[in-house]
Amino acid sequence: MAAPSEHVEPPEPESDPDEDPDEDEPPGPRTRETPEDIRLEAIANTVALHPNRDLLVCGDVDGDVYAYSYSCTEGGNRELWSSGHHMKSCRQVRFSADGLKLYSVSRDKAVHLLDAERGQLVTRIRGAHGAPINSLLLVDENILATGDDGGTLKVWDMRKGTAIMDLKHHEDYISDIAVDQAKRILLTASGDGTMGVFNIKRRRFELLSEFQSGDLTSVALMKRGRKVVCGSSEGTIYIFNWNGFGATSDRFAIKAESVECIVPITDNIMCTASMDGYIRAVNLLPNRVIGCIGQHVGEPVEELAKSWDARFLASSAHDQLIKFWDISSLPNTTVNEYRKRKKKDGRMKSLTKKAHGDNDFFSGLVEETEKKEEEEEDEEEEDSDSGSD
Repeated sequence: MAAPSEHVEPPEPESDPDEDPDEDEPPGPRTRETPEDIRLEAIANTVALHPNRDLLVCGDVDGDVYAYSYSCTEGGNRELWSSGHHMKSCRQVRFSADGLKLYSVSRDKAVHLLDAERGQLVTRIRGAHGAPINSLLLVDENILATGDDGGTLKVWDMRKGTAIMDLKHHEDYISDIAVDQAKRILLTASGDGTMGVFNIKRRRFELLSEFQSGDLTSVALMKRGRKVVCGSSEGTIYIFNWNGFGATSDRFAIKAESVECIVPITDNIMCTASMDGYIRAVNLLPNRVIGCIGQHVGEPVEELAKSWDARFLASSAHDQLIKFWDISSLPNTTVNEYRKRKKKDGRMKSLTKKAHGDNDFFSGLVEETEKKEEEEEDEEEEDSDSGSD
């Protein structure tokens, strides 16, 4: 019997240590810190972010309304629908609290209610105002407030499609509307330089504030409703105490061309938009400009909106772009009582990587330089404090 032949295994090829085993696999899409810019066909007057999804809606000067989903995945932004129901410029868009409805107002004097999922027109109130409508606020799921270029405020019961308040106490356009947490008091900012106070429950006008310098362009509640802030065309923020609406309790200039829009981030930190293109983070009491969130270089910013998870701030400007800014670290910002020494170049502190431009490399250098300057300032302050003892 012949001896069984041995099975010889072929030698394994030597692996190249420099060879990447995943070399043949295409790289996945890059994840960004913020969604990419959304480029529009016309200037967007207004932008609103969905209350519980990564979705935004904007209205432009041609009267068109667009909906987009946004994502930090590169190439992940998608246009979902567009609506051209307005005949003239769309001035403001707002989501309902559940995100299912979308309201819009326009220079064509109409109020529209859209299905937010598909962009279909559900209700139209033609000739809602005698003048072009400029501002819009959802008080609750059924009550809507609108202000026009002539200074008239109307409050609507959308279940009936009729106005339950129709009051004119301003001499110029109503730029913005806010409401207290109890849904009882409406506050209006106007181009006549006054803030109006209206009682929704009693359906009556209460009072106008004293006249301020320039147009009042925005209004918001801060400090858990104990303070009211108004932005102005002069770049000053006016501060009122709650129930002290007749006269300001404080004011401060933020060295901006204007304060077009105010978005509260925390009880004491707000973001402001300006005609100079800068988006600033501002602390209330002590009153400080904390730094620069971002900018649309040389282009006036029309509106700001905060995302549902408070991670991003979206901005629309005259460059026909909607930009996104990371504001997730802003709530952790602390502001000291003392005033820090101003930077030698006069530039605001960068609060995001894109604050002074989109180049990540140079923005990193700016951050490192600013961090070093802050450390030097802190050391100097510690030395001066110890010397005073």
